[in-house]
Amino acid sequence: MSISHNKIPLFLREEYDDWKIRMQAHLAAMDDDMWYVITEGPLKIMKANLVVAVTSGEPQFVPKTRQEYTNEDKKKANLDNVAKDILFKTLDKDKNMFSKVKNCTTARGDVGH
Repeated sequence: MSISHNKIPLFLREEYDDWKIRMQAHLAAMDDDMWYVITEGPLKIMKANLVVAVTSGEPQFVPKTRQEYTNEDKKKANLDNVAKDILFKTLDKDKNMFSKVKNCTTARGDVGH
């Protein structure tokens, strides 16, 4: 018999405290930054602004363009989509929970304009 270590814990409102602990562990096992994405929002992929660093001596950071993303940057930038997908899959369809979060544009729960 094989045991799935990737089974996503289903959300049950009355078992929220246990679910949260299991979800934190599940998400952290996938990527160390996953829980950060859920609590703080999507990661910003940055680079040093070398023009300012040369003139002031202190590097400042600016967002990278998508064309500048490395493969690792792309994975980090996509963590919000992965987290949102996982959270959606935990919801109990019978209790109509999905309808309460379907308009969230980030895993943190931000609603787009």
